[in-house]
Amino acid sequence: MLGSTSAFALMAIAIRYASATIPTTEVAFFRNFFGLLALLPILLRGGAGLPRTRNLGRYVVRTVVGLGSMLCAFWAIGHLPLSQAVSLSYAAPLFATIAAVIWLGEVVRIRRWMAVSAGFLGVLVILRPGVAFTTAMLVPVIGALLAALVAIQMKQLSKLDAPDTIVFYTYLLWVPLSLVPALFQWVWPSPTVWWWLVATGVLGTLGQWLWTRALRLGEVSALQPISFVQLPIVVLFGWWLFGEVIDMWTAIGAGIVFGANGYIAHREAVLSRRAASQRPSEAAKPSE
Repeated sequence: MLGSTSAFALMAIAIRYASATIPTTEVAFFRNFFGLLALLPILLRGGAGLPRTRNLGRYVVRTVVGLGSMLCAFWAIGHLPLSQAVSLSYAAPLFATIAAVIWLGEVVRIRRWMAVSAGFLGVLVILRPGVAFTTAMLVPVIGALLAALVAIQMKQLSKLDAPDTIVFYTYLLWVPLSLVPALFQWVWPSPTVWWWLVATGVLGTLGQWLWTRALRLGEVSALQPISFVQLPIVVLFGWWLFGEVIDMWTAIGAGIVFGANGYIAHREAVLSRRAASQRPSEAAKPSE
């Protein structure tokens, strides 16, 4: 998980550099194109063929929503302070909790609702409406909302297809979908920018691959706090490379959002273990 978090943090730095000279839509296309190229050797290792699916329609919906989230996140990284863009992106798990209740019928009790409320309070602290708010700050929030919808779709797809299948068809559809808006703003990258674009694809695929493996090996409650390491990495590079300094309100708001997310992940892990421990005993009961 630490390797995944570091890869995503470095991808944000590459996106910032690439966004200085080419449009966000084009950065997104090359991230997907080079990401797919980096993914293919992983999928084809050991002579395995490309995965197949019977749920292509679901992937189309997932990739359209995911592309919207990606464009919002990439625009925010390129145009807002890195610490602010990354902090607001962590609102996604808060939105995902609400979406799980609406679309999946999951039961969320008072303690997790309190954590969600605290998380949104942290978002408001970062946004500071009426004080330092700009409409540009809504872009990463919209991206987080769309990312939450993607998380729900991923949870549904995970019951139908293997993780590698989900990742492969996501990238396969992302490439042509992201090319369409990029063509309307096309700018040929300079030789230096090409390296940053390659880095976005490779680092994004590496981060996603390590993330899926981490979730397979460990519990969410233990791994979730490690993902927050992305912020200090981004803040450090933002200060070193771009002269950015994290303001006090962003730091406070980020702390609140991270605390809420950590508690939600902890509760989900506790309830999952409790449900798993009850299944054998329920199965052993005689039928009435």
